[in-house]
Amino acid sequence: MLKLQAVRHDGALWLTGKGVKAGVPWSGRTDHSSWSSWAGISVALAVAIVGGYAAPAAAQDAKTTLIVAGPRTPESLDQEYPPTEASHEARRNIYERLLNYAPAKNSDGITIEDFSKIVGGIAETYDLSPDKTSITFHLRTGVKSYDGNELSADDLMWTFSRGWNLKATFRWYMTQVLKIEEFDKAFKKIDAQTVQVSIPHPSPLLDRIWVNNDLGILDAAEVKKHVTNEDPWASKWLANHSASFAPYHVVKNVPGQEVGYEANPNYWRGAPTLRRVIFREMPTSSNRVAALQAGSVDVAEWLVPRELNLLAKIPSVKIWKVYGNYIHRVEMFNGRPPFDNTKVRQAMNYLVPRDDILKAVYFDTARPTKSPISEIYPAFTDGYFKYGYDVAKAKGLLREAGLPDGFRTQIGYRTGEPIEEEIALVLKTAFARAGVEVELQKLPASTLVDKYTKGEMPMYFFRDMAIVPDAAYVANLWLNSSSLINYSRFKSAEVDQLINTGLTTTDEAKRVEGMRRVQEIVIEQAPWVFLMNPGYQLATRASVKGYSWYTPNGNNWYDFYKE
Repeated sequence: MLKLQAVRHDGALWLTGKGVKAGVPWSGRTDHSSWSSWAGISVALAVAIVGGYAAPAAAQDAKTTLIVAGPRTPESLDQEYPPTEASHEARRNIYERLLNYAPAKNSDGITIEDFSKIVGGIAETYDLSPDKTSITFHLRTGVKSYDGNELSADDLMWTFSRGWNLKATFRWYMTQVLKIEEFDKAFKKIDAQTVQVSIPHPSPLLDRIWVNNDLGILDAAEVKKHVTNEDPWASKWLANHSASFAPYHVVKNVPGQEVGYEANPNYWRGAPTLRRVIFREMPTSSNRVAALQAGSVDVAEWLVPRELNLLAKIPSVKIWKVYGNYIHRVEMFNGRPPFDNTKVRQAMNYLVPRDDILKAVYFDTARPTKSPISEIYPAFTDGYFKYGYDVAKAKGLLREAGLPDGFRTQIGYRTGEPIEEEIALVLKTAFARAGVEVELQKLPASTLVDKYTKGEMPMYFFRDMAIVPDAAYVANLWLNSSSLINYSRFKSAEVDQLINTGLTTTDEAKRVEGMRRVQEIVIEQAPWVFLMNPGYQLATRASVKGYSWYTPNGNNWYDFYKE
């Protein structure tokens, strides 16, 4: 008989007992302090029971359950909530989109997206008008949600109406990217399976915007059951629940602890191979490593490079790596002193010891970021980047800005982010060489997001990716002064004009020229401290197969399986 006891050590819960060779960390939380009389089950499955799930009775069930350890649970499941890495992954799995990019294989055999080819999602086909001012979606028949409701045009219209009225994520895409001004003129139900979207100006993004991870379609019939007079769009319910036509449905959500996903048996592409996915918040990276080594989790997300180097040498572990579209930077709040001064922002960029960070933090596995545009996207150029490590240059710029003795400021970074903490310590030392004294603020992700969205954090780490592979879209996302996601409050009238032209002209040569000029201006104005493209690495048990990469960098559990 296997007897296990829970022992709390170093911020983690460890399962120990007779028959267990080493302590096994467990990230869940419970009111119970011990478990006993568990016979004939593995530690990994014991962990699954403690987390609130019945242990699979057979090996076949173990092969269809995936246990994932990550630094944090999603701050909200509602796609109208400001996007974060944790919420992007949830959205990838619990919301289904109208269109997709066709799959392709990269040189390492990993499935990626072919940006040149759009295929149907829950919209089986679509018609794009020759002048790119309207798109008509023809929905698949027989598409059902987890709750058994069948997709129709009413689901699209209610989802669109909700997003428009909440004036958050959806409305931003519609007004800032597609320039829609009036809902009733833009969105029209043609028949039970057909919806048309019309826009006032041509847009080169009218089709590809609907691949976006933030534009999922809701099961309106299910969501409406949770509408109240105080909450007419069921925002409170959707913060912790899901209702869509996606491969997975959230059956348990305990923020800060665990999210439980269950497969949608009605999924239109076929029921998922993994019937259950259990995501556990395990903030300490080393605990995620230990859990993966012990076999108590199948997937460990966001490990630091030195841990990945160690795990790569272990036969029972597989490291998946893709150089994607990430841009990791420290954003400066441009709206108040001292960062309203371009010379100060330039000085901060000259104080970054990028070579040291690449070697000491990333073990030479990252790439320096030299543009606000993702390096894998069309129109990218690094030809305007000029910031090498030059303390004398930085001091000179600070003198010109009227700050010869430097200044004091703060940098915010997220708990459970060891890479950001390591870089923050390097930057603190480097900035001090020019008299810039930095107070490091380690905050929960939700607290940090709240602070920088309100302009209350002078400097903060920001790792993000633009989901649509288009330079005008990327620039509009982060640099348009009207963008909700321009948290640094960067503002340039010329950049705004170039972005708006890039979003409304179908002349591709003109768009590329304009986006290169945007990159030139932004590098000169330096709204951010440019850091790295860290790529995306994922550690799994060797038995886990099917990893795929999508522009949101969130894992797509439908593609995974276990041997």
